[in-house]
Amino acid sequence: MVANARRLLITVLFLAAAGGGAWYLLGRAEPETAGGGRGKGGPVPVVAEAARRADLPVVLNVIGRVQASESVTVRARVDGQVQGIHFNDGQQVARGAVLITLDDADFRARLAQAEANLARDKAQLIKARADLERWSNPKARAYVSEAQFNQVQAAAEAAEATVRADEAELTLAKLQLEYATVRAPIAGVAGSRLLSPGALVRANETDIAVINTVRPVDVTFAVPEKSLPALRAALKRGPVKTRVTISGDTGAALEGGTRFIDNAVDPATGTIQAKATLPNRDERLTPGQFVNVQLTLDTLRDAITVPGPAVQQGPKGSFVYVVQADGSAQMRPVEVVQAEGNVAAVRNVHEGEQVVTDGHVRLTPGAKVKLADVKQRSNAKAP
Repeated sequence: MVANARRLLITVLFLAAAGGGAWYLLGRAEPETAGGGRGKGGPVPVVAEAARRADLPVVLNVIGRVQASESVTVRARVDGQVQGIHFNDGQQVARGAVLITLDDADFRARLAQAEANLARDKAQLIKARADLERWSNPKARAYVSEAQFNQVQAAAEAAEATVRADEAELTLAKLQLEYATVRAPIAGVAGSRLLSPGALVRANETDIAVINTVRPVDVTFAVPEKSLPALRAALKRGPVKTRVTISGDTGAALEGGTRFIDNAVDPATGTIQAKATLPNRDERLTPGQFVNVQLTLDTLRDAITVPGPAVQQGPKGSFVYVVQADGSAQMRPVEVVQAEGNVAAVRNVHEGEQVVTDGHVRLTPGAKVKLADVKQRSNAKAP
């Protein structure tokens, strides 16, 4: 009995609370309607700005990655033991700078041996030429057979060939001695040293260091295939102006030029690779770093522009509210040709027409508006 009474009391209290909430909401809604909510009643306060004619750059924004313009993994060209290391981690090295030296005692011995062999065989060549000259005399030929003369001639030719082989061996010995000093093949920044003095080095196998050229650097990025015709057209006019910014870096944007696009679109992503080159004089860009890339493909001349916030999105596409002469707001569909920063170039709006930039929430087509802050912009060209 008591339980039934308690359930009845709870039900009554719930219905009373629900009815009070509904009465409160209806009471709150009535003043809004009377005061001009959603375009009814009084005029809706809005901020509007005049559409103007201006030049607007056609810009493509993508994400890119920094690459060294040149990158080399340095290796020795001969076997040997490291005798000295002549660079530090992260050091700027010039082309031809000495990086490491190998123990060259063996190479010097080979060079001395090659020089001695060449001197010996040159002496034998002198004797062979003298014999050939002596036996070539017509009087001497009368006392030797044709076979003997051919043997002397062959000996002279063999001596000449031996000398040429010795000269090649000498050149090789000099090269091996030179290769015992490993030099930087390019100018750039050396990475960490990958070995220590005393380490054994195998020719063309042991890594010594990685050198990256960072002045200039390349920035590679993927361009959507729909933007490829515009990019190709821009490249025909010359290098495409490219601005690069670094997330979290407050410095000025870095500028360079895009000169290269790949020869095929990636069917998996629908993009094509492109590359820009930047001077990077202050070395703010580091290989492997992600950056923001902005390409200026073209410039729209004398376009009708409106502030970006004026363009709204609806079920049927983009539209703006245009303030009419009678103070009403007309909902007008537009085509956005290009948007850059806080400005959009549109079609279906005339120069000088007032478009609503703030206060859209309470607007409906045909609603009366009150211009709370009208900003008239000059008709000067955009810089």
